Amino acid sequence: MADDGSSPGNTWPMPKFRFEVDLGSELKGVAFQEVSGMDVENQIIEYRKSNSPLFSTEKMPGIAKYGNITMKRGVFVNDNTFWKWHDEITRNTIQRRTVLIKLLDESGAVTMQWQLLNAWPTKISSTDLKSDGNEVAVDTIEIAHEQLIITNG
Repeated sequence: MADDGSSPGNTWPMPKFRFEVDLGSELKGVAFQEVSGMDVENQIIEYRKSNSPLFSTEKMPGIAKYGNITMKRGVFVNDNTFWKWHDEITRNTIQRRTVLIKLLDESGAVTMQWQLLNAWPTKISSTDLKSDGNEVAVDTIEIAHEQLIITNG
């Protein structure tokens, strides 16, 4: 008997190619080619109780450390948005933002969302230029943040 996918026990992993990114109030639904680096790591605190009969330490979770997010997107005519945002660092007026990365299903509904709190650009890399190349021009932005919150659609 064929399964049409309607039974609650039949679930499939989500494809990762349909997503959008909101970089604050004026930049909603920005199309990116790639988003990577959404990870968190907890430092390990090693501790030994003074009355422990074992000659070893206990390992406890410490402070969380979030990796920088790297995003790549095509270069568009007259679009300097990333460069303007990064330029705020030189004037010491950097505006930290809440960045939303949304994984979409086939109907365009949000199924999973990564929320980056107090995000700001740490690095921007422009495309390389080659006279014999035929690839799309791609800019890369690296974003630091202080917290990563994951929610389901």
